[in-house]
Amino acid sequence: MSNLRNRREFLRDVGIGSAALPFILNLPGLAAEPPRRKQRLVVVFSPNGVVPTNFWPDEEGPLTTLKESLKPLEALKERTLILHGVCDRVRGDGDNHMRGIGCLLTGIELYPGNVQGGSDTPAGWASGISIDQEIKNFLQKDPATRTRFGSLELGVMVPERADTWTRMSYVGANKPVAPIDNPYQLFARLYGRAKDQQTLKSVMDDLKDDLNKIKSNVGAADRQILEDHATLVREMEKELQTSNLQSIGHAVPKLEPGVRIDNDNMPQLTKLQLDLLVSSFQADFARVATFQFTNSVGMARMRWLGINEGHHDLSHMPDTDSISQEKLTRINQWYCSQLAYLAQRLADTPEPDGHGTMLDNTTILWTNELGKGNSHTLDNIPWVMVGNGLDFKMGRSLKYARQPHNRLLMSIAHSFGHRIDRFGNPDFCGAGPLDRLT
Repeated sequence: MSNLRNRREFLRDVGIGSAALPFILNLPGLAAEPPRRKQRLVVVFSPNGVVPTNFWPDEEGPLTTLKESLKPLEALKERTLILHGVCDRVRGDGDNHMRGIGCLLTGIELYPGNVQGGSDTPAGWASGISIDQEIKNFLQKDPATRTRFGSLELGVMVPERADTWTRMSYVGANKPVAPIDNPYQLFARLYGRAKDQQTLKSVMDDLKDDLNKIKSNVGAADRQILEDHATLVREMEKELQTSNLQSIGHAVPKLEPGVRIDNDNMPQLTKLQLDLLVSSFQADFARVATFQFTNSVGMARMRWLGINEGHHDLSHMPDTDSISQEKLTRINQWYCSQLAYLAQRLADTPEPDGHGTMLDNTTILWTNELGKGNSHTLDNIPWVMVGNGLDFKMGRSLKYARQPHNRLLMSIAHSFGHRIDRFGNPDFCGAGPLDRLT
């Protein structure tokens, strides 16, 4: 029961009339507690590592000049935090691409399995829950932070096959979550019921008109039947008025029709998915989301950038191949531009409760399964944050000495008030949450 209802019932029990309620409820001693601030997390994944010299700031401290791969964040650098030296220390079965994505949000080993990758041992799914689902579960337990879906798992051009390279979110050990990479399917999940309600309301409006037209032209017995039917229609209308359609809080978005799920349509598909994500946050459908570009070992061909080679093939080229390094830099710059688009959309969207913008209460975390593609290293995994949802101190570059990423995952949970003392493999949690973030 809400505090407001408790106060109203107290005043009713002591005999306060309804006319006095608005005034009395504003007395300081009975003032409503401020609503709990909304917090949101979006984890964005892109594959195949980065070109370090064109990605990482040279120095620790305030962000001044961003490197080429991060240039799209220039207008948002005061709200950006870049972490260098946060590493995936989890080992075990699987190659680095498999462990890179499978352990990225779980912080724990993969199960043995029969999916063979690279030259290493085969592996299966991750053996633990991912941090996005851990936080989702924490929020869903509290009526004050519970949402319709809890979390949303989105993607763009994620392969249809289900294997260790294509999944980063896990509801539990051996339980991967498939992202929705079709914007029309995502729209149906978010708004299908609302669209059905809109259609039903339109039908009922027409039905009422028809009933009124015929009522004066029939006998008394038939008029009673029509009146009974009209009563049923009115009751259905009342139900619609109190349904989820009314609580969405914004117009149901319109999707550009007919965009095929195809490599060359990645820019259009990404925009559709990001716009739907923002709309879902406006409606408070979820407060946690993941957004997965392709997959580990992703082979997108970014012909819209004038790049015909597959991303993964390019990522294997040596550092001395300057043409390939320049193309890889532009690929990561494009991914960064999508991150910047999402952040700017949130910054331009007022929080529905009137407290600032949605970026004030959202942190977008952009990461990768590898630190560098041609070495397949799991050290120096990219972690770039934009937004103020976690209350970290932004506008900085921080450099660490090979800290396990489990500590960062713990810090994210703590920022939501979820005070876990370990996450994933406990061997990497002994030092507690990552320091210097706040």
